[in-house]
Amino acid sequence: MSLLEVHDLNVSYGGIKAVRGISLEIAAGELVCLIGANGAGKSTTLKALARLLPASGKILYQGRSIVQMPVYDLVRQGIALVPEGRGIFGRLKVEENLLMGAYSRSDIHGIRRDLDHSYHLFPRLFERKTQQAGTLSGGEQQMLAIARALMSRPRLLLLDEPSMGLAPLMVNKIFDTIRAISADGVTILLVEQNARLALDVSHRAYVMEGGTICLSGEASTLLDDPQVRHAYLGE
Repeated sequence: MSLLEVHDLNVSYGGIKAVRGISLEIAAGELVCLIGANGAGKSTTLKALARLLPASGKILYQGRSIVQMPVYDLVRQGIALVPEGRGIFGRLKVEENLLMGAYSRSDIHGIRRDLDHSYHLFPRLFERKTQQAGTLSGGEQQMLAIARALMSRPRLLLLDEPSMGLAPLMVNKIFDTIRAISADGVTILLVEQNARLALDVSHRAYVMEGGTICLSGEASTLLDDPQVRHAYLGE
């Protein structure tokens, strides 16, 4: 059984349909990416799955419908979103941000272990744990946003444009960490503007165009697809 199943998902902004009846599925342990041009509906899809936007259609998580589930319950059920723009608490210290990610948990010893694991994944955060989060660089803020989401112990991690605005060296570090998180068994749905990076790191991929899914398959196969190479890889 798939961990996440989406059938005929529709999302509208006023009278404009941003997502038009898409369907997708993700098995437990998979890293799946959603690629496409700006305005294709990728981030809107993630926000709908995280219940931050109203949507119609069927969304099943672990076989259970979550279309009407409150957002706070999604976190308790094991779904975490790293939003575009990071959404960190700028006036709080780095460690306070991380602990906010565990707000739905009460296992103090487990929280401490996961805090240590976050610092192992991102040593830079340990160096800056008492620093105000708003004073971090863009790459450090992205690290913090991912680590904060992991503090909730998600089964499904939704990542929205993790490379946006980052220097190439920092992008590579972030994607190395995404590979490590996937190797730890966390299921990931990745939205990413850098199609080459996204396909390189993923098991499978969906290509969105005009609010619909126009192509899907193994990431390695799509990486060699002439249509994808021309439209999204600049070749």
